[in-house]
Amino acid sequence: MLVFPNAKLNLGLYITSLRPDGFRNLESVFVPLPWSDAFEVLPAAGGAKTDLTLSGIPVPGAPETNLCVKAYALLAADFDLPPAQLHLHKCVPIGAGLGGGSADAAFALKALNSQFALKLTPEQLESYARRLGSDCAFFIRNQPVFAHSRGDMFEEMDFALALTGTPALVVYPGLHISTAEAYARVQPRAPRHDLRQSLSAPMPTWRDTVSNDFEEALTPFYPILGDIKQQLYAAGATYASLSGSGSAVYGLFPDLPAAPDLPWPAGYTVWSGQL
Repeated sequence: MLVFPNAKLNLGLYITSLRPDGFRNLESVFVPLPWSDAFEVLPAAGGAKTDLTLSGIPVPGAPETNLCVKAYALLAADFDLPPAQLHLHKCVPIGAGLGGGSADAAFALKALNSQFALKLTPEQLESYARRLGSDCAFFIRNQPVFAHSRGDMFEEMDFALALTGTPALVVYPGLHISTAEAYARVQPRAPRHDLRQSLSAPMPTWRDTVSNDFEEALTPFYPILGDIKQQLYAAGATYASLSGSGSAVYGLFPDLPAAPDLPWPAGYTVWSGQL
């Protein structure tokens, strides 16, 4: 079975408080981004319970630490899964704030569920996904949501469906920002604006009312993030922002038929298309 784990964008991201479990509460709106990896699961003839091969962007770490392998192990603890051959072709940049690793984990759960006829419901798959990572559960249903708590509790956001077809440009400057570093630099605080209310207003107003706490915390240390954002605005973006904990910066261009083709330095990775 072959599936294509897609990335996501964050429309606003507020880190609101510390939690007793050591995590942080947040508020954000998650929107699917059709920039995808490829993941394949096939029955294996025998040998080890599971084997993972990789291609595309190099993925650090031992295979057993990969979230796709962890997804298999999580299900294998509850089901008598046959041996499986897994392959991940990585296209979405790592450490970009686009949720690529979380998407791989969630899509692995969905693919294994289908391949081996486990008959797990979306609710059950979300429960497994939450055990793999805070935003993994989003990719089970893969629809726009208002995310809160650890980023693993969701409310539907019908207005975000209107973004479908919006031209977007995502720029990754080849800068890996670890989640640990990003969270170490941001201080929890009450949101300055109601995110759902702000995003329900016309997009031209978002520039003044929708922000990402990580962007404010990280840009002084990585000025290139602010430079990219300003280039996107200069090119006609109605709204531009850091996504997640960085370092990808995106621009939305609803007043243009397509995102502009801009020159970027060598080493940048750019995705252009429609939401």
